[in-house]
Amino acid sequence: MEVFIQILIGFIAFLHLYFFWLEAFVWTTKGPKIFRSLPKELFPKTKSMMINQGLYNGFLAAGLLWTFFIENQLWSSYVAIFFLCCVLIAGIVGALTVSKKIFFIQGLPALITLLLIFYEG
Repeated sequence: MEVFIQILIGFIAFLHLYFFWLEAFVWTTKGPKIFRSLPKELFPKTKSMMINQGLYNGFLAAGLLWTFFIENQLWSSYVAIFFLCCVLIAGIVGALTVSKKIFFIQGLPALITLLLIFYEG
């Protein structure tokens, strides 16, 4: 079970690294291809805002990746729980304010991982 939890944490960290890259570095080039429902002229206007949002996703990824380098298992679990809760809350807020899909892409994997951590403990 512990290995599966680690894989899920790695997957969630990878997702947030992808969000970081997309929002902070290629928002005006790749963003319009991914978010087709938004007008193309919106992307250059929101570039600086998305860099900031991307940075938050980078912090979430960094926190989750940090858990792989913490030798104390209990401390590693606490750090993982904190960052997974942050991801879950971001997924819930995104679902309530932007699109319900955000919960399924971002929040649900974090919720499943949290439940597995609590079940294992």
